[in-house]
Amino acid sequence: MASLTLEWAQELLKIYGSPLYVYDGDRLRQTIKRITQAISYPRTQFHFASVTNGNIALLKIFRAAGWGLHANTPGDIYLGLQAGFGPGDIVYSGSNLNRDEMVQVLDWGVTTLNLDSVNQLELLCEVFFHAESQRRREGEIKLGLRLNLPELTGDSRIGVRPEEFSAAVAITQQAGLKLRGLHFYRGTGTNATQAFTEVIDTVLATAQKLPDWEYLDFGGGFGYPYHHGKVAFDWEEFGANLSERITALGREIDLVIEPGRAAIAGCATLLAQVVSVKWQAEKQIVGVDTTVANLSVASVHGGYREIVTWKKADNTQIYPTDVCGNTTYSRDYLGKNCQLPALEIGDIIAILDVGAYGYAMSSHFLHRPKPAEILLENHKHRLIRHREDYSVLLANQVIEE
Repeated sequence: MASLTLEWAQELLKIYGSPLYVYDGDRLRQTIKRITQAISYPRTQFHFASVTNGNIALLKIFRAAGWGLHANTPGDIYLGLQAGFGPGDIVYSGSNLNRDEMVQVLDWGVTTLNLDSVNQLELLCEVFFHAESQRRREGEIKLGLRLNLPELTGDSRIGVRPEEFSAAVAITQQAGLKLRGLHFYRGTGTNATQAFTEVIDTVLATAQKLPDWEYLDFGGGFGYPYHHGKVAFDWEEFGANLSERITALGREIDLVIEPGRAAIAGCATLLAQVVSVKWQAEKQIVGVDTTVANLSVASVHGGYREIVTWKKADNTQIYPTDVCGNTTYSRDYLGKNCQLPALEIGDIIAILDVGAYGYAMSSHFLHRPKPAEILLENHKHRLIRHREDYSVLLANQVIEE
């Protein structure tokens, strides 16, 4: 929002239409730089978790900064390859691939895979064993396990428990492979730095139960302070603690860090225009030309996004305001009880911090086409995704005469 003036917002909406996703490329690069510099351990690799945002133009910014890609699904891998990442730059840490998908991942050339279950490991080994001979060189693939340790990961469906490690090792050895890595995922959107630092020793001790351990993938799950001014994840404290503990092991361990939300959330704003205003007693009900279907579901971001406007309040008077979408869906609230000045038709609002799980989780629920996306760089703007029209609602439908 800091890089957007009212005049610029008006110009952008005039050119590209409303609603509109606006990404600040300069801010994204600053965040990438800060996270990169926070971890001094020399064998650290950063991989952007593209589940949070799959726009090719943004993925290229991460690639140019020297980051790799973290993929949760084959779709993440596909987008990463289209953005110019090499297969060796991509780490897959996902769940429940079927056989065809597992074959596809290997055919794309991805060589680092963190598996979610013993069954998935068995499938990978079987597919790999029957693969073409040039892909059956053990040194070309790095296998890891996603960790499920209730005292650290809570009641999670994800991962393999330590008591299953011996069976997993036996399966990989039988296939002529080795389990080289452990992947630790703390949970989605954790802002408490201590939640990560206090578990480092336990994670390292658990990883050493794998006889061929070579890399630690420490997630995943780093939060972003949607409530501005409140608790924020401290990358410098985390980086210092993790670097110190791994260095103290006295062995060469590769470290993988997978920021997603923390890297990209703050670089984007969703602009929308007011199309209706009504009052219910002292509460202002503002209708805008976007909908909750253009954002992530509330469970992903805690049901809160900061909503601001450029309009100056007369005598600083503000009102409790519900910002409502352009459908009659009873839960179509972009924000509830926001503190905003009295608004009028045509005023512009800005929904902040929508870079992560914003467009990526938007849908055609309510049958509204999705917005356009643009990128701001060096005081210039360019289109990075076209606005949809209603024809998208017919895509892939079979319509009989």
